[in-house]
Amino acid sequence: MKVVDIRNNLADALNRVAYAGERIILERRGKGVAALVSMEDLALLERIEDEQDIKAARKALKEKGGVPLADIKKRLGMK
Repeated sequence: MKVVDIRNNLADALNRVAYAGERIILERRGKGVAALVSMEDLALLERIEDEQDIKAARKALKEKGGVPLADIKKRLGMK
């Protein structure tokens, strides 16, 4: 859906997303720039992000050669 069209049809688009579970891609000059998704889809995306963050954190904890927080703060000029 073109961004200009969403201005005139926002209520309809929101209903399609909320009640029909439709995903609407907003386009500008023929390219997708954003999407309207249901709250259920958003919750799923956030759960996936959280799982990936946890996996990355666990991997980082296993790595050797970490830098102490005090050293990082010193490099950044923080106290």
